[in-house]
Amino acid sequence: MAAFREMEEVSTWLMSLLGANHAEKQQRQLLGRHEQMVERLLEMQDGADQRLRETLAVEEEVAQSLLELKECTRLGGTELQHLEAELQKASKEDSCLQASLCQLTTELQELRAMEVALQQQEREVDEDTTITIPSAVYVAHLYHQISKIEWDYECEPGTIKGIHHGPTVALPIHLDSAQLSQKFISDYLWSLVDTAWQPEP
Repeated sequence: MAAFREMEEVSTWLMSLLGANHAEKQQRQLLGRHEQMVERLLEMQDGADQRLRETLAVEEEVAQSLLELKECTRLGGTELQHLEAELQKASKEDSCLQASLCQLTTELQELRAMEVALQQQEREVDEDTTITIPSAVYVAHLYHQISKIEWDYECEPGTIKGIHHGPTVALPIHLDSAQLSQKFISDYLWSLVDTAWQPEP
């Protein structure tokens, strides 16, 4: 450094003056200048130490910031991987939902077609019923008038129950279709009907 060279020069000059046996006044001047230079050198050293400490503090802050930045980068990379995994999962779920939606749409179309077909069948049944039921009612009414049998429609399946209103007394009917043949049941029921011709009064 320039200050050290200057100090060295002053020291050399001081020594040469002392060796040449100059006046005491010059020696004191030189010694004073030497002290000033030493003080200046110490001040410069203190300033250099302060700047070094400041530089080290700045470097430490920069190093800490760099470490924090690296950690943030690492966490950001981990978060990015997590987000990519979530995105892939959501894409798969979206594909599944799209497939389910297509399937449900197809089923809905099939149900609508079935509904149209059922409505058509209902119209046809209504048309048939309009024609068939009156004739069925007529036949049932005619059979009741002929047989004089009042049926019990709330009996258990496989059981034929009712009351035959004969000319003198009412006769209960209780037949088990699981044990009796249809021919026997038919013959028995028709045997209750009075088939003798009676002219109307």
